[in-house]
Amino acid sequence: MDKRSAYEDLRSRIASCRSCPLWSGRTKAVPGEGNLDSPVMFVGEAPGATEDREGRPFVGAAGQLLNAAIESAGWRREDVYITNVVKCRPPNNRTPSQDEVAACIGYLREEIRLVRPRVIVALGNTAGEALSSLAGRQWRGVTSSRGRPVKVTIEGVDVVLFPTYHPAAALYKPDLKDRFLADVREALSLARAGERRTLLDFMK
Repeated sequence: MDKRSAYEDLRSRIASCRSCPLWSGRTKAVPGEGNLDSPVMFVGEAPGATEDREGRPFVGAAGQLLNAAIESAGWRREDVYITNVVKCRPPNNRTPSQDEVAACIGYLREEIRLVRPRVIVALGNTAGEALSSLAGRQWRGVTSSRGRPVKVTIEGVDVVLFPTYHPAAALYKPDLKDRFLADVREALSLARAGERRTLLDFMK
């Protein structure tokens, strides 16, 4: 199966998923989207109300800030791949439970194997914890970890894991915005650094 066909198969399975109770309250499941050959993947927590309605990740206010951050680094949204740990909206935008993350994490693992990015940007605590777990690392929280890229292997893919704040946090706390924008620019600079071997050598 070629990459595009594998992606469409994944989208179809996410759309019909009933692996956890979140399916019963959703309008639409929200698979990842973007460039399947991108060197960078952004991973958030879960869809919000706008994402649930449209079936696309990061299309609300937080998504607008993420788009602005990407564009400030000279990239376009369509240049990257954007997804969430959990593909259905939790009630009232609460933090996903561990059971919900566990039920959905297999889809994220498939996305990482499919895209094979050089850099994964973890947006917020839920993404940071889930990705750290996949990498066999302890998560120390976004406050301690943001802006500190680390070399990891996830699903057999050697990547740089780059934690930062969720853009929603930067909206609620404007003092975080400049740090969030700077982190995204740095992550995209690393992603543009060339071949994976060159990038990982740079991180030594």
